[in-house]
Amino acid sequence: MSTILNKRMAKVLAVLAAALLCMGIAFGATGCSSGDSGSSASSSASSDTATSETIQFTDDAGRTVEVPAQIDRIAPSGHTANQVLLTMAPEKMVGLSQELSESQQKYLGSKVDVASLPIFGAVLGAEDDLNREALAAAEPQVIIDTGEMKDGIVEDLDALQEQIGIPVVFIETKLEDYGAAYEKLGELLAMEERGQELSQYCQNAYDEVNAVMANIPEGQRVSVLYLLGEDGTNVIGKDTYQAQVVDMFANNVAVLENASNKGTGSESSLEQIALWNPDVIIFGYGSVYDTVADNPAWEGISAIDNGTYYEAPGTPYNWLNNPPTVNQVMGMQWLPRLLYPDQFDDTIADVTKSYYQTFYGYELSDEECDELIAKAVPKA
Repeated sequence: MSTILNKRMAKVLAVLAAALLCMGIAFGATGCSSGDSGSSASSSASSDTATSETIQFTDDAGRTVEVPAQIDRIAPSGHTANQVLLTMAPEKMVGLSQELSESQQKYLGSKVDVASLPIFGAVLGAEDDLNREALAAAEPQVIIDTGEMKDGIVEDLDALQEQIGIPVVFIETKLEDYGAAYEKLGELLAMEERGQELSQYCQNAYDEVNAVMANIPEGQRVSVLYLLGEDGTNVIGKDTYQAQVVDMFANNVAVLENASNKGTGSESSLEQIALWNPDVIIFGYGSVYDTVADNPAWEGISAIDNGTYYEAPGTPYNWLNNPPTVNQVMGMQWLPRLLYPDQFDDTIADVTKSYYQTFYGYELSDEECDELIAKAVPKA
């Protein structure tokens, strides 16, 4: 049993013991009145003690961090953590790493008014624009960082924690094991039930698609390019952190030297795309999906000529990457159903509704779902 659970069990037992003592006094006709000044003073002291109690929490970087036993105010370290925490505990967030768009507010603000929260910026990401004064003013009890385990992360987290004087905890998020991340968050935030709900969903989704792909040999997987940018010629290269979902389900033909790990991908050209000539092209949200069929420069590329090109939905976040975090759980249910529909008993619409309900607490109507996935399903 973890240190956190031991501590919480001790607190529960202490509360029960106090209740039994109070009952004993009542039976002795002494009473346990809320108006008793001594009792009130004792209660106040107990409350102060509970508030100040801390525990030792071991994060996924192996760091032992002293955190409050009861955490009700949290802040994200950056955009990846921002998204994870909005699915886990929006009611505990005291600020956001970036402003939410109207389309994001529709889903993420359906239960909690997160759009009114202050904006802190991000730290430990591509650039440090963290507003440390605004962060301190919001008084979070802990800063939560999520994402990839990188070299030097222990030193970076320790330095940040010392600089801002607030505990910083790292939770690793991996495509194959988002379930573990949610379990860890549930433990940290005393939200075991919510953590288990999300953990189980992630694990079930991964196990299902992994079992399907085990029956599709590498040589029989659909060749795919994932293209981004205003011209649609930036490419997410094979074996990059941004390409995890595509690589898991397809033959990603974008084999590059020194491929970029940024969400914007690597610059390429129409000439190179024509040489790769994939069976399927996935365009990033907001790229050239709407105009590519009428652009003569794209003629001769099989996926465009055959109509086997799609757009990854991008609300509230891109299903495939950018940022590459729990939105990928939706992507890893969508993409294999798009490429190998005969391998599944349910539809893209089915899993879309399930994901949005479970992660965002938003119940999509049939019309909303159809609009959301209109460019992400085979053309009529």
